[in-house]
Amino acid sequence: MIIFNLKTKNCMQHLLLKPTFDSFSFIEGEITTFNTFRIDGFIHKKFYEDAPQKEYSSWGDLREFCFQIIRGKRTPLNFRFILSLPKEDFQEFLTKQEISFLTPSDIQGLYLNFRYDGTDLKCVTGISLNTFTMDKTLEDVWDSFAKDFFLKQDIELK
Repeated sequence: MIIFNLKTKNCMQHLLLKPTFDSFSFIEGEITTFNTFRIDGFIHKKFYEDAPQKEYSSWGDLREFCFQIIRGKRTPLNFRFILSLPKEDFQEFLTKQEISFLTPSDIQGLYLNFRYDGTDLKCVTGISLNTFTMDKTLEDVWDSFAKDFFLKQDIELK
């Protein structure tokens, strides 16, 4: 787990105006402006005639909706968004990172937790496993991946 202190304006452009995080799964979020809006990213398959196979909506599916809540003359009081690498990308991630002791089914999530408190924007990395291991390799690799991702996308750190 790493805590990234992010330059708010720069990161908000990437979160809300650019497709930087669109492929990530949207797990849940909360935005507080004149009301508090809670969004669960879990897809309710009964709603669809031909339901998507994925478990969660992508950030790209909800980005504009969140932007409409946040936009205006005043900044939100706070917000939090939990994004995850999509489950369908776990195998490729494990392969590229040369992690062979875990399978995609061992992983619950590889998370980016964005939190804005009205002043500062932070992103906390995290992992959740469906199995127990003392090995911290996946956590270390995910932290490194997140840092590299921010740098490659020109997301400015404080």
